[in-house]
Amino acid sequence: MFFASDNAGPAHPSVLTALADANQGYAMPYGADPIMDEVRTKIRDIFEAPNAEVFLVATGTAANSLALACYCQPWQTMFCAPVAHIQEDECNAPEFFAGGAKLTLVGEGEKMTPTALEQSIRREETRGVHGPQRGPVSITQVTERGTVYSLEELNALTKVAKSFDLPVHLDGARFANALVALDCSPADMTWKAGVDVVSFGGTKNGCVGVEAVIFFDPDKAWEFELRRKRGAHLFSKHRYLSAQMNAYLTDDVWRQNAQQANANCARLAKGLKDLGVKFMHDPQANIVFCSFPRAAHQRLHDAGALYYVWSGELEGDDPAEMLEARLVCDWSLSNEQIDQFISLIGAD
Repeated sequence: MFFASDNAGPAHPSVLTALADANQGYAMPYGADPIMDEVRTKIRDIFEAPNAEVFLVATGTAANSLALACYCQPWQTMFCAPVAHIQEDECNAPEFFAGGAKLTLVGEGEKMTPTALEQSIRREETRGVHGPQRGPVSITQVTERGTVYSLEELNALTKVAKSFDLPVHLDGARFANALVALDCSPADMTWKAGVDVVSFGGTKNGCVGVEAVIFFDPDKAWEFELRRKRGAHLFSKHRYLSAQMNAYLTDDVWRQNAQQANANCARLAKGLKDLGVKFMHDPQANIVFCSFPRAAHQRLHDAGALYYVWSGELEGDDPAEMLEARLVCDWSLSNEQIDQFISLIGAD
């Protein structure tokens, strides 16, 4: 019963097979391998973006930070939600790779609103040389609280950004989960909505470790190549990144894995709702935030369940005290694991 993180799930068999196949003979290094040509073509086709520039890195932090750095000068600020991954979980890497640029947190929740974004943008560039200048807007999709921006919400945010001539970055570590939830095309959720660059995640959804950075503005391609090399994120044996992404994109593995992960989450959420469990947010993709009694948490941990107790302490005197949990479903979870987890919460 593993619900701690989709980072911890296994790689899809097709990805492992592709790695073994790539491990034959020799291939040119640093992204000059022929598999990368296939990846580039497939991503351009999937995103309906024939002029897009595509690069691979091994981590989401590298994808976000290097992409944002291409759009942010050291004296500028990046606008994001208070619980954006670039704020909470990247050890100031975006600021580091952008040469000291700061983050401006927009609003109070897991989602930015157009009104709050406009207010935050207007507050900057008001102090001349003494204050930060306006920089890119970064949107996390799926959010860190498991919610999904609708296409209408995305378009409204990018409209605000574009009214100030600011670029937009989409942190898509769980891009596929959001896409499945919205039942839209990759183009609809990116460049058609006003996104300039997207971090297209693979690691959380069945790859060993690979993320694509997709620039819909090809003018930034050379700068990204330089930043990737200078930042020590250009793999010499790049074919092993290419092989993963190529398998991920073949036969819709990326979409099917996300569909399964979201379906697993829906099964979990229904079971919890049937027990009367309180949800912090309505689950929309593959993450659940919910509260249930300490006694149930203790039963789960005693039975070997792995997940994060998000607020409160597992050990305590009051078995009825409500503790919040974060539960993340990946593509590989079995129905048996999900049902066992639910039954342990409902046990007296």
